Amino acid sequence: MTATLPQDTRLAPHALPRLLPDRPVRTLREHDARYGPMPANVAALVERVEESGLAGHGGAAFSTGVKLRAVASRGRDSVVVANGTEGEPASAKDKTLLAVNAHLVLDGAVLAARAVHAREVIVCVDRAAPQAGRSVLDAVEERVRHRLDGIPIRVEHAPSRYVSGEESALVAWLNGRDARPQSVPPRPFERGVRGRPTLVQNVETLAHLALVARFGPAWFRALGTEESPGTALVTCSGAFRHAGVFEIGFGLPAADLLRATGTDADAIGALLIGGYFGTWLAAEEIPTLTLDAASLRAHGSSFGCGVVFGLAPDRCGLAESAHVARWLAGENAGQCGPCVNGLPAIADAMAALVRGDKNGAAETQLRRWLTMVKGRGACKHPDGAARFVESSLRVFAAEIERHRRSGPCRAASFAPALPLPRPGGWR
Repeated sequence: MTATLPQDTRLAPHALPRLLPDRPVRTLREHDARYGPMPANVAALVERVEESGLAGHGGAAFSTGVKLRAVASRGRDSVVVANGTEGEPASAKDKTLLAVNAHLVLDGAVLAARAVHAREVIVCVDRAAPQAGRSVLDAVEERVRHRLDGIPIRVEHAPSRYVSGEESALVAWLNGRDARPQSVPPRPFERGVRGRPTLVQNVETLAHLALVARFGPAWFRALGTEESPGTALVTCSGAFRHAGVFEIGFGLPAADLLRATGTDADAIGALLIGGYFGTWLAAEEIPTLTLDAASLRAHGSSFGCGVVFGLAPDRCGLAESAHVARWLAGENAGQCGPCVNGLPAIADAMAALVRGDKNGAAETQLRRWLTMVKGRGACKHPDGAARFVESSLRVFAAEIERHRRSGPCRAASFAPALPLPRPGGWR
């Protein structure tokens, strides 16, 4: 997964890595030596991106070509926002990419801006990621000195909240309001930053776009699957022997990911795929799981933001899930009843399961509340939290029963293995 990429990438479409070099690419000289110059002609870029099948890598996996075309159709006064906020605590891929390969992200942002006739690029970085922010600022300053882009690029340090990276929340913040997501029109592509049509793309997506622009759709599709072409950055943590951010081709068997990170299969009790809006999968599912949309969908999961967290067998998955449910409740956007009232109630019920739900009343109530919050929020935060909790009820059903019989287990008293920063939601 960390093989050296030849300087002329066109000669090695199957080589890895594409995005994560063995050594950081700090300067334009190093960048051009690795990838070649940025294409000057973007006349057919939208079509090339559509042919590549490139989807967003921020979590929703929406078609990049469709988003480009939607903004391009709105006129010539648009904005491109490169979203590197990465509010998911278990993910480090965007921070890593910006720290080691900022010029490739900026290439993608500028190329996208030219394709949609934008007059400005804004790069948003998590204010709690100083190394990534410094790398981007240095890269922008170098590009300005070389008069490379012909379009203004500014860097903004966004608040470190879970919901702040959602595109409508980020646009709201750039417009001087609280970074709260909206579920009602207009969407950013219609009226975004300062009322202008706005393309919001994850920074990894833009790095892939820069490569599609250089080497074409067929090169991009040389790795991955038909439905999930190309490569992806994954953040492996928890019980993985060698944790970190890795680049994989979509379709990689989960068992191969374990082997590549030096992890024994019996070291994993369960996998969390996609982060805290993702789903738990049981260890028994690993032999038939590949990391692509079709396989994950068949397992009731999705790739999300590329988080793959390994839970050790001696950890209490029920307690880990209860901790996350409590944190998600604290990260709520404070806009509606499902967030303000529903998520804390769900977190309370999860805690009751950990203590031991003797008569099953807490689980019955919990399942009822999960049904009630889904699809009824002012944003998708309750849906994501409900999806995560529902998967924990499925995968850790045996633990629920053990806790019901015997009360909290010793492992439930351990500090959480999953990363849980201090909540930053609105109260």
